[in-house]
Amino acid sequence: MAREIMSDADYEAYRRKVFDFLWREVEPLAAEIERSGVFPNDDLFPKFCDHGLWGLLIPKRHGGLGLTTKQYLPFLAEFSKVAGVVRVLLHVHNTSARAVASYGTKAQKEKLLPALARGDSSLTFAITEPNSGSGMDVACRAVRDGDKWVVTGSKHYITNAGLADLHLVCCRTGAPGERRDRRALSALVISPDTPGFTIEPMPHLMGNNGPYHGILRFDGARVPVESMIGAEGDGLEVFLGELEPSRAFVAASSLGAAERALEIALDFSKRRVTFSKTIAERPSIQAELAEMARDVYALRLILEDVADKLDKNEDCALEASIAKLTGLETVMRVTDKALDVVGGRAYFADYPYPLERIYREARINLAEEGTPSIQRLVMARALLDQPTPLAIGTLGTPYQPAGTDPALGQNPPPDLSYAHDPKNAK
Repeated sequence: MAREIMSDADYEAYRRKVFDFLWREVEPLAAEIERSGVFPNDDLFPKFCDHGLWGLLIPKRHGGLGLTTKQYLPFLAEFSKVAGVVRVLLHVHNTSARAVASYGTKAQKEKLLPALARGDSSLTFAITEPNSGSGMDVACRAVRDGDKWVVTGSKHYITNAGLADLHLVCCRTGAPGERRDRRALSALVISPDTPGFTIEPMPHLMGNNGPYHGILRFDGARVPVESMIGAEGDGLEVFLGELEPSRAFVAASSLGAAERALEIALDFSKRRVTFSKTIAERPSIQAELAEMARDVYALRLILEDVADKLDKNEDCALEASIAKLTGLETVMRVTDKALDVVGGRAYFADYPYPLERIYREARINLAEEGTPSIQRLVMARALLDQPTPLAIGTLGTPYQPAGTDPALGQNPPPDLSYAHDPKNAK
């Protein structure tokens, strides 16, 4: 079935409607949500539903809006500008729904996606474990017993654990010793009312408090076989296949927070007067603002390229990890510089700007979808597998004339052993 894409005019009207809602009705609540750690579900969840925010990535035929990646990223950026906790909540919900839309069976899509699009149901993305990483060494096990999978193990850092009625859980279904077998992992949808499944809250977060991050514990939890998303052994594809777009999603979140910090710094610098002139007139402040603008603009251009590749279903593991790492480094640099511009007032909560909160909220991007060291590892591996000339550094379609090499030109390959260097001859 051909994908239904929202027209440019309809998209722009919808974007403006949602942004009006975010700034007029959500942004004023952000400080209190952070202070109390309580999310106003009864107030905001129905409004999220009215604005279609639960179904942004769910296809129209299943009740969602079916936004492209390029259309979706501006919403994540705006969520981050307004309230990081809203971004975290909706990011996880929509990413998990996207996994079902991408890998679920027809029956699973028809059963799960309409409820997810309405906000009647929510799904977590449970891969990370206390004593394992988030990839090949997953230890949570699922053993087949007739028409059930018996699940034992635990997950942590699971966003929306307290509000979700379903959990997408990565389990090891292969033999115990198959730690390097890509086909040893599978994805199961598990309900919290399953006997043997308990949820515990994690400690208070640095930021983005509201829907808590939880620990999922499975002690012989019995799950129907039809709960598996994709086939047995597809777990790594289901979870890591969603990490490429999700890394771009986190980078867009970094962009939004960085842009808000830049806007705060600009506004404050034009208002703050010392020695009879605004600090915006001082070269040192101008230099800070210029560097912040450079970072924000560069990240925006990276994201536009990655979104285009994702929408074309092009392989972009390298570019997605570059976007995620650049986003993190950008938001950290920009928020640091914004604190420098605003000075002591930035250290107070919501006085006169929410910079202190945005600073804390953005630090969650460090851990989401892989730490900086993980991104560098993915980038290096993907880079070493790239054909030459490199597409990431080429304006236009990569092309190399026959008989030449992008590194050597027309020179022969070097003998790095110096075996034939006349200077070493005896």
